[in-house]
Amino acid sequence: MGQGLSCRVQDDHILFSAVQLGDLETVTNVLTKNPDLINKTSVDDRHSALHIAAANGRIQIVSMLLDDYSVDPDSLNRHKQTPLMLAAMHGKISCVEKLIEAGANILMFDSLNGRTCLHYAAFYGHADILQTILSAARTSHIAASCGVCRGFSRFVNIRDGKGATPLHLAARQQSPDCVHILLDSGALVCASTGGYSFPGSTPLHVAARGGSIECIRELLAWGANRHQRDASGRNPYTVALKHKNIVCAALLNPSAAEPLVWPAPLKFINELNQDAKALLERALMEANREREKTILKDIGHSVPSLSHSDSEGVDDTSSEASETELCCICFDQVCTIEVQDCGHQMCAQCTLALCCHNKPSASTAPLCPFCRSTIARLVALEVKSTNHELNPKLWHSRKARNCSEGSCSVKGLTAVPSVEKVKSRGSGRISVDNGCIDKP
Repeated sequence: MGQGLSCRVQDDHILFSAVQLGDLETVTNVLTKNPDLINKTSVDDRHSALHIAAANGRIQIVSMLLDDYSVDPDSLNRHKQTPLMLAAMHGKISCVEKLIEAGANILMFDSLNGRTCLHYAAFYGHADILQTILSAARTSHIAASCGVCRGFSRFVNIRDGKGATPLHLAARQQSPDCVHILLDSGALVCASTGGYSFPGSTPLHVAARGGSIECIRELLAWGANRHQRDASGRNPYTVALKHKNIVCAALLNPSAAEPLVWPAPLKFINELNQDAKALLERALMEANREREKTILKDIGHSVPSLSHSDSEGVDDTSSEASETELCCICFDQVCTIEVQDCGHQMCAQCTLALCCHNKPSASTAPLCPFCRSTIARLVALEVKSTNHELNPKLWHSRKARNCSEGSCSVKGLTAVPSVEKVKSRGSGRISVDNGCIDKP
């Protein structure tokens, strides 16, 4: 009897070691010899073979266990963690996709921290896994349980055992990509924690503590409140100072200039083309970087230029474009955004400023500044560069096409720095509601 128990223990060890190393042949032979081992778990953490395979990214073994042996994708270890949670922790995207395809429950909580797979993906900074889980949530029973919008919104803002949302965890761990994905998916930018970090902390508080300028920049652009206080009465500025994050403190200083915020009216546009959205986000970040340069000048710090990933997919050819492509509002930037169905065109900076000057509580989509029709859809234009000489006739015809169909209501466009140049050009005049702006 003792010898039989020793053999079974040895078989368990061989199976788990083979799974960890990704030795598919050995795993197959061991399970063929003793199929009962499929239900065995490790002694310490009670990990099943599926847990070990998912945590180590052994996608072939994960697929075999799920497809050939019908292993429960929601099996639990000692801390009630599922294989999906472990795959999300360790960044194993292929295993995450396979487990979700097999029906793994993305709403399960563990007993260690009261967290879901979404919390762990955000905490460990795995943006691709975060996006995969959120995509699954949009099409699963989560969305259908309380209505698509309401159910998904609840999932994005789900709290762990200490009251932290995935956005709190991503901000604390200095993961700007995860912060951006969560905000873009509807995460509440001013949500307060329970016991996590310090009671009453917002994502901006925990980002200030961690010292991530990129996370702070994202949160401010989505409307994070610099004046909101935690349970002890501290605002994010005070938290940044306490943890000696001087640059972050300068940006969070309540007396500093207000940053531009992703405009609320854009949320009411029925369809926002992804390319157009990327252009608008870039324009917003560039405008806020100019603000940051002014703020940080006094403390001897500079704002780094946009990284390659920030500018990827954006064709910045304004210096090479002909005058026939210039925006007829600012006469400075290339037209990159088109309003459908009226067809009028503007640059991203002017489109952004058109929405930024509206009240934050606006409940309707903004109006086209040329024809006054409601903007229902924005799309990105393909910018074509050219090296030919300027053609005044073509430039004037382009200006006339955009401006002749209605008054150009562009009050408040000075929210974007590049648009301020409109006021200092030439002697011509274009009517703007009750005022005027200059044209070249």
